[in-house]
Amino acid sequence: MKNSLLISIIVTVFLACGSSSQKQAHSSSKELDTMIKNQSFEITSHAAQPLMTAAMQQLADSRLFTNGSTAGNINITSHTNYLRMKNDSVMAILPFYGERQFGGGYNSPSGIEFEGVPKDLQIKKGKASSYDIRFSITDKHSNTDNYQVYIKLYPNLSSTIQINSGSRSNIQFQGNVHALDSIH
Repeated sequence: MKNSLLISIIVTVFLACGSSSQKQAHSSSKELDTMIKNQSFEITSHAAQPLMTAAMQQLADSRLFTNGSTAGNINITSHTNYLRMKNDSVMAILPFYGERQFGGGYNSPSGIEFEGVPKDLQIKKGKASSYDIRFSITDKHSNTDNYQVYIKLYPNLSSTIQINSGSRSNIQFQGNVHALDSIH
């Protein structure tokens, strides 16, 4: 009798927990759908993942990264960073770790910064209620730096941003997406 009561309680707890997480996942997915429909969201990244090169490995060997960071996964929670989409405009300030093929010049920012209406914007619904966003945009401070940006937004509100450029090594960012209205 005690065993069947205990089993019944355990099954009830598991079902309640599963139901709660399903409701939360469905709610997050609907929230993501609304952000995409309104084209109004902000991504804040917590990790930068630069392309691993010999130079990045030398930096890691020199122990120049903060605790918990490696050459391939750098904690950027203490850096101001964002990628925002509002209507037809996109703006971003992201730190850059990696190699530049061309000099940036004096007094020019070393990070990735852009603002404006992107070229070739594509937003497609992906598998399992995710979204794929891609576009091209020119650097805010230089007309020579052109970025190809690939964004993947997941229903649990996590994100991946990949940025490719002809003048910098590729870099990827991991983070979370939020509705603009909920943070400003």
